[in-house]
Amino acid sequence: MINFSLQLPTKVIFGKDAESKVGEEIRAQGAKKVLVHFGGKSAKESGVLDRVCKSLDAAGISYVTLGGVRANPMLSLAKEGIKLAKKEGVDFLLAVGGGSVIDSAKGIAYGMRDDGELWDFFTRKRAPVAALPVGCVLTIAAAGSEMSDSCVLTNDDGMIKIGLSCDLRRHESGAYLYCSGVSDDGGRCGHFDAHD
Repeated sequence: MINFSLQLPTKVIFGKDAESKVGEEIRAQGAKKVLVHFGGKSAKESGVLDRVCKSLDAAGISYVTLGGVRANPMLSLAKEGIKLAKKEGVDFLLAVGGGSVIDSAKGIAYGMRDDGELWDFFTRKRAPVAALPVGCVLTIAAAGSEMSDSCVLTNDDGMIKIGLSCDLRRHESGAYLYCSGVSDDGGRCGHFDAHD
């Protein structure tokens, strides 16, 4: 494997044990407290979540965690994340997982800088004007959300799924991607997902 860094404007840190750099990268952004957002199974079983938390500890970055993201991330969990992050004084979001986790974190990032209804952004009643920075540690290849300006949430009320595209997050916060070593299984799943 060849290690490299790339920034366009998302900074990509790729290679073996890349997730071990997440703490120092977040500290360099001036962040003091992180919300580590994840789904559950792959982040925990692969050990990536533990390695990320150890990296944050080593860098002196405090954090809170919120798991439970599932495919087609729910508006209710994003709202729970906003409430938790505001209560805890979070100033950086870190998604550990795949596209759904990243989308949920992006929704939380928009909601953290707004006191209105998050769903209004998705229904185009209002546009976001600010967002918290978002970092990602991937647990699957071919997620795509880590490089895009879009996110998709599903409203629990009616199960309505709507996307939001807004490049504000990139320009304001300098979104970062921390690409962990995806397992062989995760690579195969990503390959078939991309070609499905």
